[in-house]
Amino acid sequence: MRHTVTVSEIPKPYATKSARNPPSVVSAPEGAKPKVPDGFEVSLYASGFKQPRYLLVAPNDDLFVVESRLGEIRVLRDADGDGKPEINERFLNGLKQPFGIAFYPPGPEPTHLYIANTDGIVRVPYRKGDLHATAKPEPVAPLSSGGRLTGGGHWTRDIAFSLDGTRLFASVGSKTNVDERHEAVENERARIFVMKPDGSEMRPYATGLRNAVGIAVHPASGELWASVNERDGLGDDLVPDYITRVKEGGFYGWPWYYLGNHPDPRHRDDPHPELAEKVIVPDVLVQAHSASLNMVFYTGQAFPEAYHGDGFAAFHGSWNRDSRTGYKVVRVPLKEGKPQGYYEDFLTGFILPDGDVWGRPVGLAVTNDGALLVSEDGNNTIWKIRYRP
Repeated sequence: MRHTVTVSEIPKPYATKSARNPPSVVSAPEGAKPKVPDGFEVSLYASGFKQPRYLLVAPNDDLFVVESRLGEIRVLRDADGDGKPEINERFLNGLKQPFGIAFYPPGPEPTHLYIANTDGIVRVPYRKGDLHATAKPEPVAPLSSGGRLTGGGHWTRDIAFSLDGTRLFASVGSKTNVDERHEAVENERARIFVMKPDGSEMRPYATGLRNAVGIAVHPASGELWASVNERDGLGDDLVPDYITRVKEGGFYGWPWYYLGNHPDPRHRDDPHPELAEKVIVPDVLVQAHSASLNMVFYTGQAFPEAYHGDGFAAFHGSWNRDSRTGYKVVRVPLKEGKPQGYYEDFLTGFILPDGDVWGRPVGLAVTNDGALLVSEDGNNTIWKIRYRP
């Protein structure tokens, strides 16, 4: 199914009441598998995790799995090539709500693994094939820390390196929904930072992004992209989440405006009219409250050529919408590196007929042989998608 959300079609604020409809996560029905398009097949890759929130494939095809709730990173290895990992080792623990990880420098011979804890970026030495960290984490850069939403705000922090490895990007979500109390802490949040790999010369790269949960650098153009959760409380279809190229120095509206010069009605006392015409409209709008999390670009060769270089994003699923949306992985088609303004369902089937859900996609990674891996933290599994024409 193809989805197109346009600015001209969005409703006015409060066109519907703001719903509170969190999902009931249940065990997967016997024999349940997600659904994929014709020509693709999906199989269970691994299970038994504790909140597998982030995936990263190493140069030797080891899979690094971030278990945020445990504060751990695990390494999975398919040593015999049968399509499933036989080795599952704890690489590092004692971390503080880790999320994004990245190898440095980019390429086949990294020397470090960078880790985004909720309160800052750290790094550990890494050599290809390491199953365990060989040193304690070294601080790189502090970040404004989060909690479990209530009280602490968005806690996930993602990181990505520029193609040449000279710049490190880090995303930090807001503390509040619409900055109700105008707290000074928001000055260090709801933005993407850029810095040198050693953490020096840190500065805002783009602002007004309520929660850019996933960031990624396009492998051909080098452009920075973001998968963004927008604000809640304005009705079922406001405000659309989005997936977009991120312009350096760009302002994306939060908390005062959204999708261009649309003002948030909860800021009547301080509308900042001087910002209205500075708000960038994102490239691809997503159905509101889908909770778009991680994103990757397809860098493999095994999928059909039409997929090469396209984006994929994981939708964790709604709680602020009367009828469920999300709980799937979508494809964002690109043409010559440019988004086409729509997205397509790719991995679905996690919502049961009664509205319960058995999977909430979060992490995405492309293996060296061109498969797509998807983690979900409802039943804590990882799925592998291959193309089989």
